[in-house]
Order: sequence, then C-alpha cells, then structure tokens
Amino acid sequence: MKGGSGKRPPVTNDQHRRIKLKIEKAERLKSLPPYLFKEIDRQKEEVRARGVDIIDLGVGDPDIPTPAHIIEALKQAAAEPANHRYPSYSGMDDFNAAVARWYKRRFNVKLDPGVEVVTLIGSKEGIAHIPLAFINPGDIALVASPCYPVYDIGARFAGGAPCFMDLLKENEFLPDLEAVPPEVAKKAKMMFINYPNNPTAAVATKEFFESVVAFANEYDVIVCHDAAYSEMAFDGFRPMSFLEAAGAKSVGIEFHSLSKTYNMTGWRIGFAVGCADVISGLGQIKSNIDSGAFQAIQIAGIAALEGDQTCVEEMRRTYTERRDVLVEGLRSMGFSVEAPRATFYLWMEVPRGETSAGFTSRLLTEAGIVTTPGNGFGAPGEGYIRMALTVSTDRIREAVDRIRTIDL
Repeated sequence: MKGGSGKRPPVTNDQHRRIKLKIEKAERLKSLPPYLFKEIDRQKEEVRARGVDIIDLGVGDPDIPTPAHIIEALKQAAAEPANHRYPSYSGMDDFNAAVARWYKRRFNVKLDPGVEVVTLIGSKEGIAHIPLAFINPGDIALVASPCYPVYDIGARFAGGAPCFMDLLKENEFLPDLEAVPPEVAKKAKMMFINYPNNPTAAVATKEFFESVVAFANEYDVIVCHDAAYSEMAFDGFRPMSFLEAAGAKSVGIEFHSLSKTYNMTGWRIGFAVGCADVISGLGQIKSNIDSGAFQAIQIAGIAALEGDQTCVEEMRRTYTERRDVLVEGLRSMGFSVEAPRATFYLWMEVPRGETSAGFTSRLLTEAGIVTTPGNGFGAPGEGYIRMALTVSTDRIREAVDRIRTIDL
C-alpha cells in the first residue's frame, strides 16, 4: 500500500487459532536416547496407576534424611539477608577452603582453594559443562561404560564424539587402557572415569589410577574422575582419591558431591578439585552460564564437611545392613551377585535367557519392584540390572519375598 507504514496488520483471534508454529528440536537433542531415569519414572507411574504398591530400587536417591545440624546451618544462613545476593561464580572462599581442608584430612591431598577448587551446583552440573571448556567438534572423549549417562551426553553437547571403554567382569569392571587404539587415543581430549563406580559398584586400585596418569601423560588427555561415592564404603574399606596417585593433579580433576555422603541430593552442592588449568577452564564456562550456588547452601555445606561425621558412619551402617539383607536374599534364590565394597548399588546378573530390559520389566509388572536395566547405562551393561539400597531394610526384605514369587 502506497504511503503505508510498512507494518503488518494485527493478527485476529481466528487467525491465531489457525496458526501453528513449527518448533523443531536441535539435532543434538534428536540424537539422544530418552534420559534413563526419566523413562523409568514414566514406566513406574504407569504401574502405580494400576494400584500396584511399588518398591523403588531404581534411581539412587537416598531416603535417609539430611543430618539435623546441616539443616540448622541452612536455616540460620537463609535468615541472613546478605546471603540472598549473587554469590561468587567460583564459590565462597570459606566453602572452597573447607573443601581443601576436607581433602587434606580424608585423602592427605593438598589443594590451593584459590585455584584448585571450584564450587558446583551439584557435581552433575560440572560434569555436563566441562566438555564445553576443552572439547572441540570432532574431538574424542573416552568414556568408561556402562556409566552415568551425563559423561557421554556432555561430550556430545560440546560437539565431541564419545568413545566407550568397556567395563567387563573379567577386568573387575576397570577399563583396559591398553585396548584403546592408538589412533583413537591420539585424538582423545578427555577421559571420564568413576570409582567407586556407578552402576557396577566396582572400586579402583592405586595401580589403576597410576596407569590412568601414565596414559594421560602419553596422549595429552584430561582426566575427569567422578568420586561421588567415595564415602559410601563398607567393612572398613576406604576408597582412595584419584588425586592420591602420583602426578594426577597435573593431568586432571576430581568431581565430588555432598549429595550421597550427607543425603543432600536436592540441595545441589558439589565441587571439582585438581589441576588449576582445568579448574580455570570449567570456572570460565560456569561464569558464562550460571551465577553460582546459593550462599546459604554453601554455608550448610561447610557445616557438613567440618561438622560431626558421626552421621556418615551411621549412614554406612544403615546401608551395610540393607546390602547384607538383599545380597543374602538374592543369593538364596541362586542369583549371581557380589556384595559391593562401596556405593549403595548392587550390580546383578540377570537369569539365564533373560535380557536386562526384559527382566527389569518382569520385576516391575510381576512384583512391583523398580530396578534399572544395565544396558540403560551402556551396551556393556546388557545382562545386568542395578538395584539401589535406598529403601528401608523392611522394604528390602519384602522385595526379596516378592522376587521369590516370580517364576525364574
């Protein structure tokens, strides 16, 4: 129209009803399988809707309450107006210093809290973000599998290509580094490992960690070790830190979380420690993505790390009792299952002729028991299911009784 303003006429309500915006997800999302635990939740709700009493041995979310002294520290800190402002991107100096002191007490590892510690909004956040700091499109990330899904998903989101290192029973569920082809190793930028391990409950030796350091030095690979379960150990066993291995701090970092140790999964507080250059890269990503962890929660985290550790010992005793009841019950039915030395998981072989997904489905539909199929953590997990010790001992006994009713 001549002399017009060039503006489009307003869209009428009738036109709004006829318009359908085309919304298409990015290729990085299209290529991903459904997130494992989200899919389990969906199936669980379908069974619960039929009136089935569910015993959930699926997702590893502790049922034990957060210790009272940690909650009290949060209450007091939350009442302080100063704690409601933006926190430091890298974490409060006091929290990072508490982390460094805890590492010195627990592992005899000395850390500079100013450059070798960064606070995370839960360790999952840090694990997902660190590939953005170091992975370029086409770079390889070595990922021990079966594994926590975030390791390879974070690498994919950064444009990297995960290359899986199989965790097999015959290797005590440790990756065989010598089996990594040299042409793959030369293109690798990062390596993700996790001990004590989720889902297999395997533990690592000092010799293994030393071999990881040697591999990293040979091929210039950044090591990311997830140590979220280091304090969940039984029968006097004390898992070591990757950073205890000679030279480890020069090649990688370790992720840790207060979630499992202090039953604070919903609080979202964790940290990464180790190589200053790697910590700096992660911190740079975080400063562009998030605004740091709520200071009141960091203050509660200090209370957790520096307070009375009796609560941790009580947690270990509780999970030991649950472990023993479940292992004994399963073995009495002929299942092949090892008593884990650490984590609150059992990694159990499925009966002959069953698949991981099929047996998981049978346990849910025939016994009302939620477990996690091993292949959901990666192809090498086929033939196994994971059970979490996150319900009471009485409920675990009931679960054992229900499994006895299944035609195996």
